[in-house]
Amino acid sequence: MADIKSEIKKRRTFAIISHPDAGKTTLTEKFLLYGGAINQAGSVKGKATAKHAVSDWMEIEKERGISVTSSVLQFEYEGYCINILDTPGHQDFSEDTYRTLMAADSAVMVIDASKGVEAQTRKLFKVCVMRHIPIFTFINKMDREAMDTFDLLDDIEKELGIATCPVNWPIGSGKAFKGVYDRQKREVELFSDTRKGTTQGEVRTIDIEAPEIDEILGADAKATLEEEIELMDGASAEFDQELVSKGELSPVFFGSALTNFGVETFLEHFLQMTTSPLPRMSDKGEIDPLTEEDFSAFVFKIQANMNKNHRDRIAFMRICSGKFEAGMSVYHMQGGKEVRLSQPQQLMASERKIVEEAYGGDIIGVFDPGIFSIGDTLTSAKDRFCYEGIPTFAPEHFARVRQVDTMKRKQFIKGINQIAQEGAIQIFQEYNTGMEEIIVGVVGVLQFDVLKYRLNNEYNVEIRMENLPYEHIRWIENEEINLDKLSGTSDMKKIKDLKGRPLLLFVHDWSIRMTQERNEGLILSEFGR
Repeated sequence: MADIKSEIKKRRTFAIISHPDAGKTTLTEKFLLYGGAINQAGSVKGKATAKHAVSDWMEIEKERGISVTSSVLQFEYEGYCINILDTPGHQDFSEDTYRTLMAADSAVMVIDASKGVEAQTRKLFKVCVMRHIPIFTFINKMDREAMDTFDLLDDIEKELGIATCPVNWPIGSGKAFKGVYDRQKREVELFSDTRKGTTQGEVRTIDIEAPEIDEILGADAKATLEEEIELMDGASAEFDQELVSKGELSPVFFGSALTNFGVETFLEHFLQMTTSPLPRMSDKGEIDPLTEEDFSAFVFKIQANMNKNHRDRIAFMRICSGKFEAGMSVYHMQGGKEVRLSQPQQLMASERKIVEEAYGGDIIGVFDPGIFSIGDTLTSAKDRFCYEGIPTFAPEHFARVRQVDTMKRKQFIKGINQIAQEGAIQIFQEYNTGMEEIIVGVVGVLQFDVLKYRLNNEYNVEIRMENLPYEHIRWIENEEINLDKLSGTSDMKKIKDLKGRPLLLFVHDWSIRMTQERNEGLILSEFGR
């Protein structure tokens, strides 16, 4: 156990969240650069000739320059083993991000210095608050014109309801960006825009009291900095590790991921301020990786066709305790039987390497023959247990989907089912009909584009979609209700999910209340189980 303990203590597993285009994927690339995992950081913008960012592997991501799925990356840095979960920033993929946050121990929030807190950051942040996980803020793009620094911090505190503690402080922005001031060391790290950050540049630091500082910064910038330091010392929260660990205080860092300035400083502070993998709640209480010797993990993501040549499905799992060894047999709680975890791999986005062993805190992908679902628990413990489930979001947009070529029915059913098992879409059938009519529900409309693209690209099936007006879905909790006799409203539609459970779709939320009033004892739920 001593060996396992020391391996687990080295682990740091975090998710990166942000609004689209705040520079999250670029920041991820720079972390990998420091870990020696890649030699040159890729660019995310959609240029046909550009080297694509390592963490964006799906074709549609390369075309659009956005991250659609969460990718998992591992690298080593200064004795730590770091697992980064890169999440899609676009709000239409917030469900994927939510599940990914379930597998992380802390979160890094990337904010665009010129825009402050944006809508999507707010939504994702609330998930972090719900989970009480530590949040670290990286204010990016300081090499462009930025908002006033005090306004930025105020924005974070007001919008997200969390206190902030700047670890360093920017000196100017845009063309006047000189670098950052380290509050603890009382040193200035000087910014130099060299080679757009393709390599680790030399960071030049100078003491704030050094005589040449006036000349380097310029008299005006130096005077402004002194004034801001004085204001900040009086106004900002003191650093308190306990509050950071509880997710009540966010340490703030400034820099530019594109030019690679401030990234390594951030990484080093982050590693000191975070803990090794945290205990997880199960139905037999907390499972602590530092005391539980048996292997246990839960599935938080399923991805089909990551490799076009192999047509495979990968179940991503977060190891919560113990040691994983390639080919080991474990008990699959939901399946009720022993399973062998074959072809285990860790990812550098689409590049895979087979892993022989992994430890609590690590994320691994295993081959899924179609038996795993999101939220499943696997364990080698004799005294078996299940980790807390991962709730599904109620879809808000619906469409009727048909394949164009009726001869491709088999591929269509296979493709739509596999994509649904990944959790990106939910599929339903018309009540009282077979699979002829398929209704797809999604959290964000962009998921429809991804579905269309993937069915065409991966399964060679072209589809037609007819948007439906429904916005609300409810599962019927009481099984004794006779759906044929249910008295509904004119805008209500009866459907069933793949397990045959009855559901109701509504255009208006007032129709939900009316239907409940008309059917005494009817219990409707927003969440499917």
